[in-house]
Amino acid sequence: MSDFVVVIPARYGSTRLPGKPLLEIAGLPMVQHVWQRARESAAARVIIATDDARIEQAARAFGAEVVMTRADHHSGTDRLAEVAAVLGLPTQTLVVNVQGDEPLLPASAIDCVAERLAADAGASVATLAEAIEDVDTLFNPNVVKVVVDNTGRALYFSRAPIPWDRNAWKTQPPVRIESEGWLRHIGLYAYRAGFLADYVTWSPAPIEALEQLEQLRALYQGHRIQVATVTEPYPGGVDTPEDLERVRQVFL
Repeated sequence: MSDFVVVIPARYGSTRLPGKPLLEIAGLPMVQHVWQRARESAAARVIIATDDARIEQAARAFGAEVVMTRADHHSGTDRLAEVAAVLGLPTQTLVVNVQGDEPLLPASAIDCVAERLAADAGASVATLAEAIEDVDTLFNPNVVKVVVDNTGRALYFSRAPIPWDRNAWKTQPPVRIESEGWLRHIGLYAYRAGFLADYVTWSPAPIEALEQLEQLRALYQGHRIQVATVTEPYPGGVDTPEDLERVRQVFL
């Protein structure tokens, strides 16, 4: 497959976990674990993107390539676009966005999303999904669902339980899932660098504002998103103190 670049956006500010990228796990800062997972992938280059000198210093100390970015970005996608511009990446370069709070992320998932985008020349973005097997997950608005077509391209993303089973659910919510067809979106993305340059020029789409889902901006603008379905459980990231303790236990 084509060479690809991994960019790890790492912000110091966090409401629930201030300084999250530098929190220690098994004697190393969290962002170092993420960087090590990315280095195990087939990426030609792994870059940490930050606006904080403390993260920059820590990352350079363990040997990472660092790009300093502006502090006013609204999202990690905006930060990726700046990195692609600073590095002068050709428009067809594949850029994988790996969140800086996923120290358990398998390198195989990074390779999978990059390979999926490389295989579809008509797609601008690729991402991952996994099967939903329980009703609580399906009806949880904090879990994003995705519907795909027969080529694996996304039709829509929503916080609602899509697709809606009109006949089975017309009177009351289900107590169990009776068939396949529901997918949980996993927020690992691969982009073409040219798409990133365009993305930051677009205003938020109406559907994006309603759902609070950035990926809907791409669909609204007519871009294609490929979705690869993973077959192994995808490890969660670190958003809360409880998550941090859970991950620390894994490394014991």
